[in-house]
Amino acid sequence: MLSVEEGSVRGQLLVAGPAMYDPNFRRTVILVGEHSPDGAMGIVLNRPSEASIAEAVPGLVALAGEYGPVHVGGPVEPAGVTVLAEFDDPDDAATILFGAVGFAAGDADMALLSAATGRVRVFAGYAGWAPGQLESELGRDDWILAEPDPEDVFSNETIGLWSTVLRRKGGRFELLARMPLDPSVN
Repeated sequence: MLSVEEGSVRGQLLVAGPAMYDPNFRRTVILVGEHSPDGAMGIVLNRPSEASIAEAVPGLVALAGEYGPVHVGGPVEPAGVTVLAEFDDPDDAATILFGAVGFAAGDADMALLSAATGRVRVFAGYAGWAPGQLESELGRDDWILAEPDPEDVFSNETIGLWSTVLRRKGGRFELLARMPLDPSVN
Protein backbone atom coordinates (compact mmCIF):
# COMPACT_ATOMS: atom_id res chain seq x y z
CA MET A 1 0.00 0.00 0.00
CA LEU A 2 1.21 3.51 -0.85
CA SER A 3 2.02 5.71 2.10
CA VAL A 4 2.33 9.47 1.97
CA GLU A 5 5.91 9.13 3.22
CA GLU A 6 6.73 7.12 0.06
CA GLY A 7 5.50 9.94 -2.10
CA SER A 8 2.58 12.11 -2.85
CA VAL A 9 0.36 11.48 -5.85
CA ARG A 10 -0.25 15.22 -6.19
CA GLY A 11 -0.43 16.16 -9.86
CA GLN A 12 -1.28 12.59 -10.91
CA LEU A 13 -4.51 11.22 -12.33
CA LEU A 14 -6.72 8.82 -10.45
CA VAL A 15 -8.70 6.67 -12.87
CA ALA A 16 -11.65 4.88 -11.28
CA GLY A 17 -11.00 1.14 -11.15
CA PRO A 18 -13.53 -1.27 -12.65
CA ALA A 19 -14.94 -2.14 -9.20
CA MET A 20 -15.66 1.51 -8.34
CA TYR A 21 -19.45 1.57 -8.12
CA ASP A 22 -19.89 4.78 -6.10
CA PRO A 23 -22.01 6.91 -8.48
CA ASN A 24 -19.94 9.98 -7.57
CA PHE A 25 -16.84 8.33 -8.98
CA ARG A 26 -17.85 5.58 -11.44
CA ARG A 27 -15.64 5.94 -14.54
CA THR A 28 -14.19 9.23 -13.39
CA VAL A 29 -10.75 10.68 -13.98
CA ILE A 30 -9.54 12.87 -11.12
CA LEU A 31 -6.58 15.23 -11.07
CA VAL A 32 -5.06 15.17 -7.58
CA GLY A 33 -4.56 18.72 -6.37
CA GLU A 34 -3.20 17.95 -2.90
CA HIS A 35 -1.97 14.84 -1.11
CA SER A 36 -0.32 14.93 2.30
CA PRO A 37 -0.56 13.19 5.68
CA ASP A 38 -3.59 15.44 6.32
CA GLY A 39 -5.56 13.89 3.43
CA ALA A 40 -6.08 14.54 -0.25
CA MET A 41 -8.24 16.54 -2.64
CA GLY A 42 -8.78 16.39 -6.35
CA ILE A 43 -10.98 17.56 -9.18
CA VAL A 44 -13.14 15.24 -11.30
CA LEU A 45 -12.23 16.12 -14.88
CA ASN A 46 -14.98 14.36 -16.83
CA ARG A 47 -18.29 15.47 -15.32
CA PRO A 48 -19.66 18.58 -17.05
CA SER A 49 -22.84 19.98 -15.53
CA GLU A 50 -25.86 21.42 -17.30
CA ALA A 51 -25.06 24.89 -15.92
CA SER A 52 -23.20 27.37 -18.07
CA ILE A 53 -20.52 29.61 -16.62
CA ALA A 54 -22.72 32.63 -17.37
CA GLU A 55 -25.57 31.15 -15.30
CA ALA A 56 -23.56 29.76 -12.40
CA VAL A 57 -20.58 32.10 -11.98
CA PRO A 58 -21.06 35.21 -14.12
CA GLY A 59 -17.97 36.79 -12.58
CA LEU A 60 -15.82 34.26 -14.46
CA VAL A 61 -17.27 34.85 -17.95
CA ALA A 62 -14.38 37.14 -18.95
CA LEU A 63 -11.93 34.42 -17.94
CA ALA A 64 -13.61 31.17 -18.99
CA GLY A 65 -16.18 32.17 -21.58
CA GLU A 66 -19.92 32.49 -21.42
CA TYR A 67 -21.11 29.17 -22.79
CA GLY A 68 -18.71 26.61 -21.41
CA PRO A 69 -20.17 24.35 -18.75
CA VAL A 70 -19.25 24.40 -15.11
CA HIS A 71 -17.80 20.96 -14.36
CA VAL A 72 -18.74 18.94 -11.28
CA GLY A 73 -15.40 18.67 -9.50
CA GLY A 74 -16.73 16.30 -6.86
CA PRO A 75 -19.30 15.88 -4.12
CA VAL A 76 -17.55 18.00 -1.45
CA GLU A 77 -18.62 21.66 -1.17
CA PRO A 78 -20.61 21.73 -4.43
CA ALA A 79 -21.13 25.50 -4.08
CA GLY A 80 -17.36 26.12 -3.98
CA VAL A 81 -15.73 27.17 -7.25
CA THR A 82 -12.24 26.20 -8.40
CA VAL A 83 -10.48 27.42 -11.53
CA LEU A 84 -7.95 25.14 -13.20
CA ALA A 85 -5.93 26.74 -16.00
CA GLU A 86 -2.97 26.39 -18.29
CA PHE A 87 -0.68 29.27 -17.36
CA ASP A 88 1.59 31.10 -19.79
CA ASP A 89 3.97 31.65 -16.86
CA PRO A 90 3.66 29.02 -14.10
CA ASP A 91 4.66 31.65 -11.52
CA ASP A 92 1.22 33.25 -12.04
CA ALA A 93 -0.58 30.17 -10.65
CA ALA A 94 -1.49 29.76 -7.01
CA THR A 95 -0.32 26.13 -7.34
CA ILE A 96 1.12 24.25 -10.32
CA LEU A 97 0.12 20.58 -10.48
CA PHE A 98 2.09 19.50 -13.56
CA GLY A 99 3.65 21.29 -16.52
CA ALA A 100 1.90 24.65 -16.82
CA VAL A 101 -1.45 23.39 -15.41
CA GLY A 102 -2.49 24.61 -12.00
CA PHE A 103 -5.02 26.29 -9.78
CA ALA A 104 -5.78 30.00 -10.03
CA ALA A 105 -5.74 31.99 -6.81
CA GLY A 106 -9.20 32.60 -5.39
CA ASP A 107 -8.57 36.31 -5.10
CA ALA A 108 -6.93 36.71 -8.52
CA ASP A 109 -7.72 39.76 -10.61
CA MET A 110 -9.79 38.39 -13.52
CA ALA A 111 -8.24 40.71 -16.13
CA LEU A 112 -4.70 39.75 -15.11
CA LEU A 113 -5.63 36.08 -14.84
CA SER A 114 -7.23 36.13 -18.29
CA ALA A 115 -4.05 37.63 -19.77
CA ALA A 116 -1.88 35.04 -17.97
CA THR A 117 -3.76 31.89 -19.02
CA GLY A 118 -4.58 29.87 -22.09
CA ARG A 119 -7.21 27.23 -21.52
CA VAL A 120 -9.42 27.45 -18.42
CA ARG A 121 -11.90 25.12 -16.71
CA VAL A 122 -14.31 26.02 -13.93
CA PHE A 123 -15.30 23.38 -11.35
CA ALA A 124 -17.96 23.32 -8.66
CA GLY A 125 -17.00 21.17 -5.69
CA TYR A 126 -14.13 18.75 -5.30
CA ALA A 127 -13.31 15.20 -4.25
CA GLY A 128 -11.78 14.82 -0.80
CA TRP A 129 -10.15 12.08 1.26
CA ALA A 130 -9.48 11.94 5.00
CA PRO A 131 -5.97 11.10 6.25
CA GLY A 132 -5.02 7.61 5.02
CA GLN A 133 -8.25 7.15 3.04
CA LEU A 134 -6.75 7.60 -0.44
CA GLU A 135 -3.83 5.32 0.42
CA SER A 136 -6.32 2.65 1.51
CA GLU A 137 -8.35 3.04 -1.69
CA LEU A 138 -5.19 2.82 -3.81
CA GLY A 139 -4.20 -0.33 -1.91
CA ARG A 140 -7.58 -1.91 -2.78
CA ASP A 141 -7.14 -0.96 -6.46
CA ASP A 142 -10.16 1.35 -6.35
CA TRP A 143 -8.02 3.78 -8.35
CA ILE A 144 -5.45 3.39 -11.12
CA LEU A 145 -2.66 5.98 -11.13
CA ALA A 146 -1.80 7.60 -14.46
CA GLU A 147 0.44 10.38 -15.69
CA PRO A 148 -1.55 13.47 -16.68
CA ASP A 149 -1.55 15.21 -20.02
CA PRO A 150 -2.83 18.78 -20.44
CA GLU A 151 -5.35 17.46 -22.98
CA ASP A 152 -6.94 15.37 -20.20
CA VAL A 153 -7.69 18.46 -18.15
CA PHE A 154 -9.32 20.36 -20.99
CA SER A 155 -10.91 17.44 -22.84
CA ASN A 156 -14.57 17.59 -23.78
CA GLU A 157 -14.88 13.84 -23.38
CA THR A 158 -17.01 12.58 -20.54
CA ILE A 159 -16.91 8.80 -20.05
CA GLY A 160 -14.58 8.66 -23.07
CA LEU A 161 -11.79 10.31 -21.07
CA TRP A 162 -11.72 7.29 -18.75
CA SER A 163 -11.08 5.01 -21.74
CA THR A 164 -8.58 7.40 -23.34
CA VAL A 165 -6.37 7.56 -20.24
CA LEU A 166 -6.48 3.78 -19.74
CA ARG A 167 -5.59 3.12 -23.41
CA ARG A 168 -2.64 5.50 -23.08
CA LYS A 169 -1.33 3.43 -20.13
CA GLY A 170 -1.25 0.42 -22.45
CA GLY A 171 -0.92 -3.25 -21.54
CA ARG A 172 -3.78 -4.74 -19.53
CA PHE A 173 -5.32 -1.30 -19.18
CA GLU A 174 -6.09 -1.22 -22.93
CA LEU A 175 -8.41 -4.18 -22.45
CA LEU A 176 -10.00 -2.54 -19.40
CA ALA A 177 -10.59 0.63 -21.46
CA ARG A 178 -12.90 -1.35 -23.76
CA MET A 179 -14.95 -2.81 -20.93
CA PRO A 180 -18.65 -1.86 -21.23
CA LEU A 181 -20.22 0.18 -18.44
CA ASP A 182 -22.43 -2.84 -17.68
CA PRO A 183 -20.23 -5.97 -18.02
CA SER A 184 -23.33 -8.20 -18.12
CA VAL A 185 -24.02 -6.98 -21.69
CA ASN A 186 -20.63 -8.27 -22.82
